[in-house]
Amino acid sequence: MLGLSKSRNRAIRLLGSLALRSLLFATFCLASFCLTNNAQAQSAPPNIVFILADDLGWGELGCYGQEKLQTPNLDRLAAGGMRFTQHYSGAPVCAPSRCVLMTGKHLGHAEIRGNKQAKLSFPEFTEGQHPLSESAITLAQTLRNFGYATGAFGKWGLGPVGSTGDPNRKGFDRFFGYNCQAVAHSYYPEFLWDNSQPIRINNKSTSGHRKPNEGPIDASDWVGQTYAPYRMIEQAEAFIEANAKRPFFLYLPCIEPHVAMHPPVDTLDRFPKEWDVQEYRGGNGYLPHPRPRAAYAAMIYDLDRHVGRILDALDKHGLTNQTLMVFSSDNGTTHAGNNEPSFHVGGADPKFFSSTAGLRGYKGSVYEGGIRVPMIARYPGLIPAGKVDSTPCYFADWFPTLCDVAKISKKDSPNLPDFDGVSLWRVLCGTGSLESRPPMVWVFPEYSGQVAVRFGDYKLLRRGLATKKPSEWELYDLSKDPGEATDLANEHPDLVEQGQRILREQTDTNAVFPVNF
Repeated sequence: MLGLSKSRNRAIRLLGSLALRSLLFATFCLASFCLTNNAQAQSAPPNIVFILADDLGWGELGCYGQEKLQTPNLDRLAAGGMRFTQHYSGAPVCAPSRCVLMTGKHLGHAEIRGNKQAKLSFPEFTEGQHPLSESAITLAQTLRNFGYATGAFGKWGLGPVGSTGDPNRKGFDRFFGYNCQAVAHSYYPEFLWDNSQPIRINNKSTSGHRKPNEGPIDASDWVGQTYAPYRMIEQAEAFIEANAKRPFFLYLPCIEPHVAMHPPVDTLDRFPKEWDVQEYRGGNGYLPHPRPRAAYAAMIYDLDRHVGRILDALDKHGLTNQTLMVFSSDNGTTHAGNNEPSFHVGGADPKFFSSTAGLRGYKGSVYEGGIRVPMIARYPGLIPAGKVDSTPCYFADWFPTLCDVAKISKKDSPNLPDFDGVSLWRVLCGTGSLESRPPMVWVFPEYSGQVAVRFGDYKLLRRGLATKKPSEWELYDLSKDPGEATDLANEHPDLVEQGQRILREQTDTNAVFPVNF
């Protein structure tokens, strides 16, 4: 019996040893497999997702210090990636900002410098903004030429369907959403565009504009059958699923939180009733609303949920580690109105939400509050998680940056444009800084006409250029004065002259969008 017991114990020890070795070997094989797959994923062209908010202020995300508005998915994105504190949009308003993003040309060289309607130059079109020309080369065209599937879902604003600026003619295999920015003032439009086909989503359009209301205000009066943002995000998810086995570029220019404010009524109850001590009666344009602060918060909450759905879709298809994801905004938060002083245009209340986090100015302004915007980038394994970076950068940098990401060079593609921006890829990867930062330029004919240039820590600007009495030149040291409270122009005439020289050298003649300074 004793001998049998010893033999059994030796057998158990032997089996245990073999099991341990098998487990260790299996663990080693699994680790090797994962490392190999991760290396292969990151050596292959990555997927690119670029999400653009509309009129989102620099201080309106939790990860940028916001305390009232809820943005858990964007905060999660920032925790897993890099958050930038000195990132700028291409322009102070929608269409030109998108032009800079898509072409890599700053406003001094961009074809589109404002929100001009296409019909003013091309009467055959009834909606849409002034189009990009046939010769303009976009980021989407370039990526498609190198094998990327390309899809845009949201608001376009760079040319009507059938024009030279049609998104299908500017590099997108698939477009679904609003072509025209003015139509996008309604969240319940009659139709959205699916490439060149109008797809009816509501029996009739619920306009985003009403005359000021003197009687009772009911938010349900502005609600249609189908909420357009939900349809657009569904199509973006379907695009990811359809292209999960090839590189893709997903451009998601959301319409939130641009007014008019009419989110689904059932979303308002997420936010405290005591916030809304005053109704918005529509005096500053767009739609009235009984709970304007809750409505604005609901729009940003929905924007954040869109981001969460894209994160989930990438996870679902095993694409998270193969995807660079970027989030930003086309310009700053909504500017003041004239008739209801408690609110800005459309009933927004940036003061209540500290939407600019102390920056001066709003949408439509070349002050920091109009053009400094959130920017978050995530690429697991390459972009360090949880890092905050203060590198000055802007929309013109994204075309060269994403060419680096996709391993596209001038040698491979001699038709690439000469970029005004520079690649941020080394900054994003945490492997270096920008050795030289070309001046950042804004030449903007609208909102009375404005120009600005940032060179180093200094920013020179001038306003009122389309009026009889333009302002004097203003100079600010943003390293010490991000709120632009202290004008240094009289103390540093040499820097004023330097900035003026840069603007003259960097501004082309543009007959459609002239600016004289």
